Amino acid sequence: MFLEVYALVGPSGTGKSHRANIVAHNIVADAVIDDGLLIKDNRIIAGISSKCQPTRIGAIKTALFMDDQHAKSVKEAILLLNASKILILGTSDNMVEKIAIRLGLPPVDKILRIGDVASVKEIRKARMMRSQYSRHVVPAPTVEVRKTISETIIDPLQVFLRRKGKTGSKDWLEQSVVRPTFTYYGKLSISQSALMYIAKISAEQIKGVEAVKGIHLHRDEDGITLGLELGLFMGSRLDIVSRDIQEAVKRQMENMTSLIVKAVNISVISIHEFKKAMSKN
Repeated sequence: MFLEVYALVGPSGTGKSHRANIVAHNIVADAVIDDGLLIKDNRIIAGISSKCQPTRIGAIKTALFMDDQHAKSVKEAILLLNASKILILGTSDNMVEKIAIRLGLPPVDKILRIGDVASVKEIRKARMMRSQYSRHVVPAPTVEVRKTISETIIDPLQVFLRRKGKTGSKDWLEQSVVRPTFTYYGKLSISQSALMYIAKISAEQIKGVEAVKGIHLHRDEDGITLGLELGLFMGSRLDIVSRDIQEAVKRQMENMTSLIVKAVNISVISIHEFKKAMSKN
């Protein structure tokens, strides 16, 4: 199948990623290549995000697919897609051409400018969000982004696409707003003590919990596993309280940190008199 390569080019922070899905929809592109990722149908198919690199130089190398293994994995994924049209995002003509070469793609057929798809006002707003708040957009849902970018603050952002030929009909897509690990303002990291404090407060807000007596936290590249040692009030249903704690801790931890919580293990080490429960509530 003949493959056409399009590009959307504009300076950093002008809103290219935010408009990637809309542009891809309009030109009927099968997939988007943005900041080291291959994205299709709102899913991250392959790649490594430049947003998770610890340095700016590392982020640039990732966006350009300079690592051979990284480039190979995305090349293989593109072949499996059997795509007829791909959209590459970049800050310059030279950048998108380099990406096409690194991924073994044909030369870029057409280059679109950010000014072709966004107004001056929209570009100005995008620049302000980048410079003042260091907010970046990844054109994929938060559940997908969390798998690729860890220890990054992630918020959902919805955009809609009008279905061609159907007046007024819309398809909603979710994108993600992220603050990368490395920015011009420095490095973002989340300490063990901060994670443990979030777990403690989340658990102690559950009815029936007297106190969190101890917390064990294991952290790896796939997420975190928590172990909570609890004191409960007499009369509490252990199965119900434990379930409520697990759900609350997982929800708050993932919402506040964007880390994946793999397990919340509960150990009840003490039972306290019911009269203490009455005084607490």
